[in-house]
Amino acid sequence: MTALGTDTTVAVVGTGTMGQGIAQVALVAGHPVRLYDSAPGRAAQAAEAIGRRLDRLVEKGRIPAVERDAARARLSPAETLAELADAALVVEAILEQLPAKQELFRALEDVVPADCLLATNTSSLAVTAVAGGLRHPGRCVGMHFFNPAPLLPLVEIVSGFASDDTAAATAYDTAAAWGKTPVRCADTPGFIVNRIARPFYAEALRVHEERGADPATIDAVLREGSGFRMGPFELTDLIGQDVNEAVTHSVWTAFFQDPKFTPSLAQRRLVEAGLHGRKTGRGWFDYAEDARRPEPHTAGPCPAPSSVTVLGELPGPAAVLREAIEEAGIKVTGERAAREPESAGAVRLPGGALLALTSGAAATRRGHGATISFDLSLDYRAATRVALAPSATASEGDLAEAVGLFQALGKQVSVIDDVPGMIVARTVAMIIDFAVDAAARGVATPQDIDTAMRLGVNYPGGPIQWVDRLGAPWVWRLLDSLHRQNAQGRYVPSWALRRRADLEEWVL
Repeated sequence: MTALGTDTTVAVVGTGTMGQGIAQVALVAGHPVRLYDSAPGRAAQAAEAIGRRLDRLVEKGRIPAVERDAARARLSPAETLAELADAALVVEAILEQLPAKQELFRALEDVVPADCLLATNTSSLAVTAVAGGLRHPGRCVGMHFFNPAPLLPLVEIVSGFASDDTAAATAYDTAAAWGKTPVRCADTPGFIVNRIARPFYAEALRVHEERGADPATIDAVLREGSGFRMGPFELTDLIGQDVNEAVTHSVWTAFFQDPKFTPSLAQRRLVEAGLHGRKTGRGWFDYAEDARRPEPHTAGPCPAPSSVTVLGELPGPAAVLREAIEEAGIKVTGERAAREPESAGAVRLPGGALLALTSGAAATRRGHGATISFDLSLDYRAATRVALAPSATASEGDLAEAVGLFQALGKQVSVIDDVPGMIVARTVAMIIDFAVDAAARGVATPQDIDTAMRLGVNYPGGPIQWVDRLGAPWVWRLLDSLHRQNAQGRYVPSWALRRRADLEEWVL
């Protein structure tokens, strides 16, 4: 099946931000576009707003004036659904309420031709349920655009239980013809991005609730320590705390309250207080003009140790640190095998304390007197910040040596409380587990999962790519350790991750 030709009409129902964005995409691609909204006069207002955005594209040199004029001529508001009778594709972008969407599609089915493709832009409802009341549900698919639709390339093409393969193929090819990057997805709660991205928000909120670190520090560690474009607290303020919490709650409910998806009480309280983020002027952070943005906790300067001892081999993701320490002019001696199993893969500081990549357990539980855990980075070379968590038995002198070591490597250091799995490690491990599990369940291919997470939420790589680099055994052990300290089901590694870890260890 090929893409819809540009001589066919695309109708968009719902003229909010997403509806206007989708209409603009189809319009710029060359289609006649018809806008409809149940609120009188809203469609005409939306057409005017889209026209103004086209004017700005001309001003910026993005499109020539002649294309702007042609696009304006192809755009028309509709006062009734009957005016959509010649549409080849109708994209629904109304409020996220299942009864409203079902009622709309039933009404459309009496208006549009039999071969008209019906698409819902839902981000959290089941496409199968949206199409459930149709006489011909096979022509209904999900086309989930990301906001702002004219700028973000990703479109999730979701096949419901009854969706025809030809309908999904037409939606896929049409999105590609519009210059988007479509990915195929089964009809699962949250689809790809909103399912796999939940831990990015949830683990940050959990660390905050555990008093491990404040929001500004958590954001900085994820941003500067592993290359995420925005931290979870500033990102949810941008999205809207009410919107983000609603999606989390919807996915949790759809998964029958699986503890892996449990919403945050701290975020619920923020929503109840009306602190929804940028749009209300305050969320986790204050956005008033005179407000001062909180700074992450950053350790003061400490002298670097003159030498350290590496006990055995540093674990996979941290292996590069030995070379980096040597390049910083710090003498490194090594012991091929650690004398004590619990100290294997650690760095012994001059004062005797161990410095070790977090294993998922709190540093105090590691089994050695003075231990300081350091957080995971997806790229220790590029990272400009690292988090440290000292055990209860580590002294101020021990911590100063660890801080000085990482400062000598060009990193800022944030000292956090001794919470299991720290910040980046538990977040990345959970995202990987969700991704591996989704691929194993046929939600999407590994390639589409990585594409969706890179383009949909600007991750610094795909989670399947991450597990290839970090190794499934390391990820599985970290989550298993977290689970043993919090046996409520949240951190139970998926069977798919365990199978992959077993295969990797067997091959090795």
